[in-house]
Amino acid sequence: MADLIAIGYPDETTATEAEREVQRLSRDLIIQPDAVAVVSRDTEGKFHVTTNHHAVAGGATWGMFWGLLFGLLFFVPFFGMALGAGMGALMGKIEKSGIDKNFQKEVRDMLQPGTSALFIVVEKVTPDKAVEAMSKFGGTVLKSSLSKETENALQEALHGQTTA
Repeated sequence: MADLIAIGYPDETTATEAEREVQRLSRDLIIQPDAVAVVSRDTEGKFHVTTNHHAVAGGATWGMFWGLLFGLLFFVPFFGMALGAGMGALMGKIEKSGIDKNFQKEVRDMLQPGTSALFIVVEKVTPDKAVEAMSKFGGTVLKSSLSKETENALQEALHGQTTA
């Protein structure tokens, strides 16, 4: 089972600093993220997204996953994705993905103009060391679990194949 973790920060820059720490923790094998994204929202309310993800078995595209997820959470298309004929069905799968409505609402409420958030999809983590390293950034932590079935269903919908 993977976890989708969102950590919200009260300014536009802390999530980027925290993402660099996640990369360092990844090199030290304290956190083994499948995908990492930073979303900042400027004072005018415009979203800015930066992703850094690892290849998944079968060549899954995490960028597309983030785009769909952020489209669902914030009602805006990301990465220039056009909503085509199959997109409605795919959005339906994400809505039924186990990312509960309360998590979605909390993320939307947390990411107000002038703030940022770090998003991580992670299966393996050394909790005590990760918490110690990340605590210096503060922030509000939200977490939603993604079952292996949910991950597989999303990857299959995105690519016609499942993760191993």
